[in-house]
Amino acid sequence: MATGRTHRPATRSRGIPEATVARLPLYLRALTALSERSVPTVSSEELAAAAGVNSAKLRKDFSYLGSYGTRGVGYDVEYLVYQISRELGLTQDWPVVIVGIGNLGAALAGYGGFASRGFRVAALIDADPAMTGKPVAGIPVQHSDDLEKIIAEDGVSIGVIATPAGVAQAVCDRLVAAGVTSILNFAPTVLSVPDGVDVRKVDLSIELQILAFHEQRKAGEEPGEDTAPPAAAPPAATRTTAESGRKGPDGDVPAVMPA
Repeated sequence: MATGRTHRPATRSRGIPEATVARLPLYLRALTALSERSVPTVSSEELAAAAGVNSAKLRKDFSYLGSYGTRGVGYDVEYLVYQISRELGLTQDWPVVIVGIGNLGAALAGYGGFASRGFRVAALIDADPAMTGKPVAGIPVQHSDDLEKIIAEDGVSIGVIATPAGVAQAVCDRLVAAGVTSILNFAPTVLSVPDGVDVRKVDLSIELQILAFHEQRKAGEEPGEDTAPPAAAPPAATRTTAESGRKGPDGDVPAVMPA
């Protein structure tokens, strides 16, 4: 198999909109499930429902791939699996390094979905000398002093950062300087990278906060509930003792807690 450093996806994929690229993995996941059930063809409506998009958007997305399906038959599942995998670069071998082997990094190292989707964990890297040589998911951890050597020897172009926020930028800088051009960032911080380097950020706390927002909205907007704005709060001087005396461990409880 070719390695990720020397082979790239077909150049025509550069003309596919980013929004379409973001949906291709959703289609591939749905198609893979159909393939595993030996389903030969699928309609745009069925596939769109499985992927969570509308069928018109799906047909538009597939038009960028040159796939239009057959009227009355639908799309060939196996061919679409191959076509989307090729466009995403998953028909190649992509060596990946994971930096930061704490609880999250170790969990990522043991994730079985990497290998089945064209990604090979080439190395696990950590700055803690006590971790060096320790096997995690069957892979011995290597010290961060050897990061540049590891990237060069394994032809790594994709790095995963699972370190604490305080050291993530320094790790990112070393990865980029060593030749890594794509980074998946799990650290709770925004990374600064030069042009030509792609960063995807995964922040579970932000996703949970967004869900909390929607839960709050649902709880406060039950069907038939009066939507009139609440009455203005009374002046501070007329508030009850119970209202004015609420305290937290750091003083008055603010109306909006900081993130």
